[in-house]
Amino acid sequence: MTAFITHCWQRLRLSLAAALACALLAAALPLPASAQETAAEGVQLRLERSADGVLLFANVKVDLPAVVEDALLKGVPLFFVAQAELTRKRWYWSDKTVASAQRHMRLAYQPLTRRWRLNVASGAITPNSLGLALNLSFETLAEAMAAMQRLSGWKIAEAGAIDPESPHRLEFRFSLDLTQLPRPFQIGALGQSDWNISVSATQQLGPEGAK
Repeated sequence: MTAFITHCWQRLRLSLAAALACALLAAALPLPASAQETAAEGVQLRLERSADGVLLFANVKVDLPAVVEDALLKGVPLFFVAQAELTRKRWYWSDKTVASAQRHMRLAYQPLTRRWRLNVASGAITPNSLGLALNLSFETLAEAMAAMQRLSGWKIAEAGAIDPESPHRLEFRFSLDLTQLPRPFQIGALGQSDWNISVSATQQLGPEGAK
């Protein structure tokens, strides 16, 4: 009886060892290319063709670390940038960039009114251009963040820039622009992961009429 139990235990140990080895091997194998392209945590993208061009719909999810939110509450404005680049695939050469667009956003807290202000523009927002940017006001930080991270019907390419017979690829990135922080904050943010706020994703745009 003892010999039988010992034999069964040895077989069980071998089975567990084999299962563990298979799991480790599977974890070490690279993901398929399609899985790598679609694994974009924190970003949802959708492209639409229209008579005027290509429209981008995006939902971005990023959370502000405590140190970043504290800087906002102390009156330090933060600048975010959404970047979209559309390339056309070419079998005979490297992919060609056919369109690129940027959306700049300035988020700031106003202690006197206890409200949040969001400025949006297609170019870099400077003190001289602040008055030309779209100005939005919110009661809470959550509302301001939600508005900033939701891009609806953003035109990123003219209709004439797109070859209707060729597939295209969108490269999208949403990030905090550290270069526009006050100098002391730029130095303090170096090497700190809390200030590295960035998400990216890709999306394919097939030929017109393709399912």
